[in-house]
Amino acid sequence: MPRRALVEHRPWLLAAVFAAVAYYVLQDSIKVEPIEIAIKGAGVGFLAIYALRRAPGADGMILTIALALSALGDMALELWFEAGGALFAASHLAAIVLYMRNRREQAAFSQGLLGFALIIAVPAFSYVLSGDALIGIYATTLGAMAAAAWTSSFPRYRVGVGALLFVVSDWLIFSRMGPFDLSPVPDLAVWPLYFAGQLMIATGVVQTLRGEVPAK
Repeated sequence: MPRRALVEHRPWLLAAVFAAVAYYVLQDSIKVEPIEIAIKGAGVGFLAIYALRRAPGADGMILTIALALSALGDMALELWFEAGGALFAASHLAAIVLYMRNRREQAAFSQGLLGFALIIAVPAFSYVLSGDALIGIYATTLGAMAAAAWTSSFPRYRVGVGALLFVVSDWLIFSRMGPFDLSPVPDLAVWPLYFAGQLMIATGVVQTLRGEVPAK
């Protein structure tokens, strides 16, 4: 990344990380709910601004939309769980469009097999964890997003792994709803896994679109 680009665009990444860490550390001590909600949304919201300023073309705009919808989903979950889920489903659909526009030309058999497995396993396991059919329906978009990310031309160990971290963070959320008591793991791990995944996706896609890292 050129020196000038670092100066101009690194602050948005630093702001995203700072907001995410602040939310994780302070979420239980913030007494004013609108402030807590705003800080929560700021983490991925700053990633959306980073993508808007840094990622070129239509693919960059799709990435921006997906991240912005996720940021709105983060905030909506605090007020109305179903609305937050709908926003995340829309975010996954936008991400699927991005990844399908950038499909890997010659995916290895193992990559395609994992992609197919994600499409089936993510909604099935989400339903098992939550015991909720609506969660299973939502997770069809989650699984399709992860599968599309893994089989896209973006770096698997940035974007693909980021999508898998997203899946695991959602699974931990779903575990709170069903018969499996994994506490205190969800309370400790959901937010770090989720934000790390979004950060890997955002930086991996942006830098690939700009030709700064090769697809692998």
